[in-house]
Amino acid sequence: MNFDTGAVLVLSGPSGAGKSSLIKKIEDKIGAYYFSISTTTRPIRKGETEGFEYHFVSQEEFKKDIEDEHFLEYAKVHGNYYGTSIKPVKKALQERKLVIFDIDVQGHTSIQSRLGDITTSVFITTPTLCELEKRLYSRATDEKEIIENRIKMAKREIQRVSEFDYLLINDDLDRAAKHLIRIAKAARMKIPTQVINDFVRKWEEDSISISC
Repeated sequence: MNFDTGAVLVLSGPSGAGKSSLIKKIEDKIGAYYFSISTTTRPIRKGETEGFEYHFVSQEEFKKDIEDEHFLEYAKVHGNYYGTSIKPVKKALQERKLVIFDIDVQGHTSIQSRLGDITTSVFITTPTLCELEKRLYSRATDEKEIIENRIKMAKREIQRVSEFDYLLINDDLDRAAKHLIRIAKAARMKIPTQVINDFVRKWEEDSISISC
């Protein structure tokens, strides 16, 4: 029996660990999926496109959506808000897609509280803190102060690895991508609690109604 009900794959880890690069590597090898695009109040960076990397809004717009309960989860990181809209996630799950989140550890906690029985989580990081620092500085997209804040955040995030189902060390992009493909395929097999309960009930009822 195939329980194909849609599933959630949460990817978390320090900025600079290579989450976006890994997603690009695996996207054509994991079947139908929906990548959840977060809404943020941080300024758009050079080369970014509205509705592609993020939905960019003002602080006022974001706070209004919080009041209207339009977010599945949200958090304030480095002085800016980040959040996930509920509606497209529900639609993708109804279409039996794998919903992929690229969110911080706070967001992971929120997703687990709402969708934990269909969620598989992966913490992605570099082999060492030194390697993370090298990557952050070499990509040259942030000011020094922002990079230093990201490093401080990474030191806190790494302490919460045990909250995730998998730890993926991105020391080689191709090798890490192969591991992530396996995890994504396994995530689709996770069975929601309600489906399990319904199966057990039917299994017992059929045993009573027919002669073994």
